[in-house]
Formats: sequence, structure tokens, C-alpha cells
Amino acid sequence: MSEAIILAGGLGTRLRSAVPDLPKCMAPVNGRPFIGYVIDYFLQKGVSKFILSLGYKSEAVIEYIKKDYPVLQVQYAIEDEPLGTGGAIKLACTKATEKDVFVTNGDTFFAVDLKKLLEQHTHTAAACTLSLKPMHNFDRYGVVELNENQSIASFKEKQHYDKGLINGGLYVLKVAAFLSEAMPQKFSFEKSYMEALYLERKMFGQVQDAYFIDIGIPQDYLQAQEDFKKIV
Repeated sequence: MSEAIILAGGLGTRLRSAVPDLPKCMAPVNGRPFIGYVIDYFLQKGVSKFILSLGYKSEAVIEYIKKDYPVLQVQYAIEDEPLGTGGAIKLACTKATEKDVFVTNGDTFFAVDLKKLLEQHTHTAAACTLSLKPMHNFDRYGVVELNENQSIASFKEKQHYDKGLINGGLYVLKVAAFLSEAMPQKFSFEKSYMEALYLERKMFGQVQDAYFIDIGIPQDYLQAQEDFKKIV
């Protein structure tokens, strides 16, 4: 599988104090938009086709891609109005050319082994496979629990946890199955799809304790400036 959807339409309101008026994925990290690091990682792992889900200031992202990735195989799924994460992914899936696609956020970097994630997804014939990150002493994320066979056992709300598995925001998704879901035009992928249907659909998780950062708040955005100094 060689195709990825990147959700790149977020407003970045919590980053207003740290970055200009740009989509979150375009927040500069060491002189280049953060989404560039995400694209480069997927390219390094053998993904060659991209679908960028755009909304707020989509022209800024398109301009950047044309300039820095002139030969990238890319399609754009542009929202006329905010569709929620689920609606955005569904619109992007209508442009997919593969049976399964990776899905990730343009403001999150999770250095998972994509091949290993895909192998499990294929082996279990899953509708959706989540990448999960072990974390300690946190309250910004909810927790995902797994059964022994790695299927999803539960989703727990955000609160303080001493330790737990968080949803890393990187998935493998079976395109046809997702497009066949009877969902409204606007919906949350996390709430209305995963959390509402995990007992009825084949949803699995895979734990990977790899580097993870979400630049959605100023503190972590500043941390990314340090972390990505090593990455050209």
C-alpha cells in the first residue's frame, strides 16, 4: 500500500500566540512547515501517493506543495465548510486509489513502523487499525484499551492517567468499508465512527513506542523546534 491521507485543514487557534494566521500543519518548525516533515517521513517509508484534506486557508498549503514538492503525486480534497474529522476523511477517501489508506494528521508526527501496522491490518482484515502510543502522567489525551487479540476493548475519556495507551492519530483504513458507513456529511471520526462503532466493526490497535509529538499547543510546538533540529 502506498497511499496516505493527511488531514491538513485545522485552524490552529491554540497556536495563535506562537505562529502566524496559518493552518496548523503550516506552522513553521526550524524554517519549514511542519507538514513537510510528515510528508518526508511517509515518502521515506515507501508511500508515494498523497491526498491532502484541506479547508482553512487551503491555498497556503497548495502553494507550499507546488513549490517544495513539485513532482509529488498529490490530490486535494477541499472542504467548502468544516466537515469534522470524519467528513474530511470521507471526502478524501472518495479520491483514494488503493483499497486501504494510511490516515494521519498534518500537525502530528508519529514515527511508527508503517509496514508493521499494515501487516497487522491485513492479517486481521480490519476495517480500521489504530497506532497507539504508551504514555505516562498525562491528562491531554483519552486512553485506548485492547483485548488480548489486539481488538479495541474500550475508549476512555480525557482525565489524568498515570499511564496508558493514547490514540496516536495515525490509522490504516479500509476505504470501501468506511465509505459505506451511513454517516452525515459532517461528523467526528473519533466520536461518531471509532468510539460509536468499535464493538460492531473490526477495529484493532497496535502499540508502537516510537517518537510522537502533536504541535497543537504552544508548549509542544516549541518542543518540536528542538526535536526537529536533527531533521533536515
